[in-house]
This record gives sequence, structure tokens and C-alpha cells, in this order.
Amino acid sequence: MLNIKNTGTATLTIGDKTIKLPILEGSEHEKAIDIRALRKETGFITYDPGFVNTGCCKSDITYIDGEKGILRYRGYGINDLADTCEFVEVAYLLVHGTLPNKKQQTEFSEHLNNHSMLHEDMRHFFNNFPDHAHPMATLSAMAVSLSSFYPELEDTSTQENIDYKVTRLLSKMRTAAAFSYKKSIGHPIVQPRHDLTYCENFLNMMFSTPVNNYQVDPIVAKALNKLLILHADHEQNCSASVVKMVGSSEANLYASISAGICALWGPLHGGANQHVIEMLERIIEEDNGDVKKVIERAKDKNDSFRLMGVGHRVYKSYDPRAKVAKQMCKDVLAKLGTNDPLVDLAQELEEAVLADEYFQSRSLYPNIDFYTGLTYRAMGIPTNMFTVMFAIGRIPGWIAQWLEMKEDPHGRIGRPRQIYTGPTQRSIS
Repeated sequence: MLNIKNTGTATLTIGDKTIKLPILEGSEHEKAIDIRALRKETGFITYDPGFVNTGCCKSDITYIDGEKGILRYRGYGINDLADTCEFVEVAYLLVHGTLPNKKQQTEFSEHLNNHSMLHEDMRHFFNNFPDHAHPMATLSAMAVSLSSFYPELEDTSTQENIDYKVTRLLSKMRTAAAFSYKKSIGHPIVQPRHDLTYCENFLNMMFSTPVNNYQVDPIVAKALNKLLILHADHEQNCSASVVKMVGSSEANLYASISAGICALWGPLHGGANQHVIEMLERIIEEDNGDVKKVIERAKDKNDSFRLMGVGHRVYKSYDPRAKVAKQMCKDVLAKLGTNDPLVDLAQELEEAVLADEYFQSRSLYPNIDFYTGLTYRAMGIPTNMFTVMFAIGRIPGWIAQWLEMKEDPHGRIGRPRQIYTGPTQRSIS
């Protein structure tokens, strides 16, 4: 790994025993105490629910400073990437470590195009899912099924196999997502086209039908590119940790990604943007859009109501992705001429949160989920597809994290410890 150094030792005294633990420092001056020898030397373990103080690896993929509102992929600021790059370029960056030159981008795009179709036998799977099946369930099943159809790509020992595996997942998961949507509404599937870009292809597969003359709006395609970039990676989050935990058992990449999709499905993770929309709808229906009442409910510890899309485990200042997502939402709505009462309510809620000392003192700011769902809604993407969109964007980050885990010389199968609190030994009498 790059730029990791030992800066000294920390002394830990337990009873009459004292041990020295190495202090490590990363390239952005993050400091950690290396406790790998703790149990061996002392018999003790650490107790850390949610692993909020535990570093599971050394990584050179993504850097986050939650206090300063910084997010960088491979050293590049998220705002710069969203403003100047295509999602395909960012996917290449995460997997390969550098932005592609023109030749590399062309070859990567060609791989994506060549692998965009699903095996004909896989297409039959969609006929056996009920129409009401959630697209995330379908997407997870399709991901793990790829290992059956392409077992020759189990080997990750060559760069060629890695490239094929990466482009196959990125491209086929996009196609599977669009197919799952078409299945849910009873429409015929639309095959990918060679003359469209990655995001244009997805929009065409989603919204084109035999009886309409669907044309991809460049503003919508640009917005989708930005949204996928914003979601592409986020360090050691819940789903990335699941991908790596499964992969640590030497399960294949497809199985690991499938598990990550399931983790992302949760409402506290990737499902949050869907819950923002549902919350805004309830506020209008049940509270007549009364923002003052909603704010008071959110502050009442005896009320079960939660203000979705506000606050973040990592960011203690304004989520840098939320700034991009907010402006993008405004641009899309202006271009499409959409007048959405949920957007007006969201803006009023944001202003109330930012002006309220309760939220400010607790570093609770609107996060990326607050506006992404509204943008997807304006683009015509249904609510139950929001988490699928998140998953498509996150796949390159999962792949990068999985590959880094596989190459880590200190990697071991994931196996957290516990503090047992059950009964002591009992006899059956």
C-alpha cells in the first residue's frame, strides 16, 4: 500500500502487563493503533459495535474527511470528477488507479458495449419472477447467476480476466436492471444498442417501447452520469464491507457483489433515497406540508418519526455529494419543466434544518439521499428502482475494494470476535 508509515508506539497497560502497539499514519495523516497482536499478547479484544473505531484494512481507493466534508476517489475531488468526467472514466479510475487516456477509455467502452447483452438463457429467468418482485431482489439474483454462465472468469490472476470481469458486471448489471423494470410493468425488453453511451443505453432500455419514439435527453443522460459518479464508492461502508467479508472466504466476485447488493437494499443504506420520497409524500398527505410541525416531530425524542435524508454517519458537515446533487436536481427540473410539490417541500425542509440550532449543534445536514430521489423521480425512474440506480453506480467501487482485498498480503478471512453474555455451562438433568 502507498504512503503508510509507522510513527511510534502506544503503550497499553492491563493489570501488571504492559505492551507496545504500533502507531500507523496514512497519506492524509489519519492515525491508527495496530492492535493485531492485542489478543495474542493480553487475551483481550476490543468492543466496538458497528466497527465505528475499527480500521479493517489499508486502502488507496477513497478518502473521506467527514468533519471537513471531503470525498476523493484516488486523490480526485468528487466535485471535479462529477463536473468533468463520464461515469465510465470514473469506473476505470477506481478499478485501475488512474484516469484512462483516450485509447484506454475507447477500449474500456468497447468492452462495456461488447458485454452489454445477457445470455439468452438468463433472459428466461425474468419470466419466473413475479411482476411485483422488487428489482433489487432480481438484480442480486442476476449478479450471482453470472458465475454459472461465465465460470472461466473465476481466475483473477491476469489483467485481461479482471478487465473482462469488471466490464461484464458493469454492463450486464445495467442491462439486468432495465430488464427487471420492463418485466415489472409488463413491457417487452429493449436490447442495448452499440451507438449509445453507457448512460444513454440504460435510459433507452428503460423508456423506449415499440410504440414511442423515445429520444435520450442529453440533460437527463448528463444527470445520470453525475448521479452514478456520486455513488461510485464511499470507503468502508456497510455494503463494501459485506462485499469484502464475503470475498475474504475466497467466494467469487459475482457472489460478493450479489451480497453487496443485498446489503445496499437496507433502508439505512442505499434505500434511504426511496424513503425520503415516501417521507415527503406522507408529510403532504398526513401533515398538509406543515414543515414547522415536521421539524418539531423530528426533534421530539418520544416521537418515532425520523427526518430521512438528514445526517450521516461519516459527514459532520455538509455532504459534498449533496451539493452536486442539489444543483443537478434544479437543472433537471428546469430543463424538463417539471413542477414537483415534493421538491418545493424538500427545499423548505432543508432551509428549516439549516436554520435550526438543534440540527446544527448535532452536525445534522441534508445528505446525498435528500435530493437524488427527487432527481430520479423527475427523470421518470420509479421509486422502487432508486436503490437499483445506487447499486449500478456503486459496482465499480465494490469491484475496486474486492480487488484490493484480494491483493492485500495481510488479508485474512473476516471473523469478528464477540463478548459472550449468555448462560454459563449448564447440565441437562
